[in-house]
Amino acid sequence: LGLHRHSGRYGVRAYEPGAERAWIHAGGGWVEMQAEGEGLFRWQDTEAPPMPYRLRITRGEHTWERHDAYAFPPALDDDELYLFNEGRLLQAYRTLGSHPDERLGVNGYRFACWAPNAERVSVVGDFNAWDGRVHPMCVRGSSGVWELFIPDVPEGALYKYEIRHRGDGRILLKSDPYAQAYERRPGTASRTRPRSGYPWGDQAWMQGRAAFDWLHAPISIYEVHLGSWRRHPDGRFYSYGEATAALVPYVRDMGYTHIELLPLTEHPLDESWGYQSTGFFAATSRYGSADELRALIDACHQAGIGVILDWVPGHFPSDAWALAHFDGTALYEHEDPRLGLHQDWGTHIFNYARREVAGFLLASAHYWLDQFHVDGLRVDAVASMLYLDYSRKPGEWLPNKHGGRENLDAVEFLRSLNTMVHGGCPGAVTLAEESTAWPGVS
Repeated sequence: LGLHRHSGRYGVRAYEPGAERAWIHAGGGWVEMQAEGEGLFRWQDTEAPPMPYRLRITRGEHTWERHDAYAFPPALDDDELYLFNEGRLLQAYRTLGSHPDERLGVNGYRFACWAPNAERVSVVGDFNAWDGRVHPMCVRGSSGVWELFIPDVPEGALYKYEIRHRGDGRILLKSDPYAQAYERRPGTASRTRPRSGYPWGDQAWMQGRAAFDWLHAPISIYEVHLGSWRRHPDGRFYSYGEATAALVPYVRDMGYTHIELLPLTEHPLDESWGYQSTGFFAATSRYGSADELRALIDACHQAGIGVILDWVPGHFPSDAWALAHFDGTALYEHEDPRLGLHQDWGTHIFNYARREVAGFLLASAHYWLDQFHVDGLRVDAVASMLYLDYSRKPGEWLPNKHGGRENLDAVEFLRSLNTMVHGGCPGAVTLAEESTAWPGVS
């Protein structure tokens, strides 16, 4: 698809399922393309069309014009892809996922998805009738990352990835692991993220935090689940904005130094309180927008209150539209249930040995610290991460290479997390929910 040159001639192929006729704007006017099959059209000439060229499509009584997504070459940086595969791209949320972009003067969104065992990955959404034939992506070498820039996609558009498994041809429909916005439950689609330009007003707090002596200062933490702290008389949740107006003065008047927010990463089930996350880079839409959450944290800081966020890198739910068997294989989790399945919770355990998976979680931590100015991460269920035999009977777990029960890959991940937080986010802390007195966890 797109523009190609062969034997001194330029050619454009375009695919529009169900279309009857197609034209390309070239040579100063509209030129009809030759039909090569159902929905497939070709144009050839000795001169290239003006870039970025436009297409005109007719289906029945309807005619519309669009830019061709395949007129824009891939643009992901090779060094970023290398660091991603090494698990060292700490701002992977700027590379993977959906991002507003402008190419050749045309606005749209760049999509990037890691699915190394896929035969095909397509972007599907409300802008292409959820048809996986319209926008197949381009795989970037051996990185396993698929990329496509789609022009004219609006902000807030719903989308998913349609993935065809290389081995057996199964078709999977998945939300974006790196999405920074989702539709409100019970819907599960990702949203193209808006261009955020939130005007932070907490500069004095952030500068002072770097010099704050956390280990020797008195701290009093008020733990809050936004969905149940207060509700409207009709049962509706408080929005981020409404919680800001009520919560910040209450906590300040009560003399607390910090608020600990139960997980606000996107999650499908209210009853989980956020501890079964499916969107590790997205503020849950049930309370409002990401910028409204930023405003809540900003207001806390301006009132002299720190914000700690519960964060859950220990497991993820088995919903078929989310991370589980993402490209048809155990990509984020372990294939062997003795390593990859939490028997108590029916959830999957992250495969910390896979560098892209550890990097996914490190990037999530970096995202909340950098993009939302949170002052600390309270890491949930650390004991379940540290021990291979956690809540398992003999014969139900696999020992490490030394024959022990310690999860060495999880230990290395936590070490990397602490190194990143304390090295790159001055004054921020990590806090472990850990009940076995393992030394030096946080």
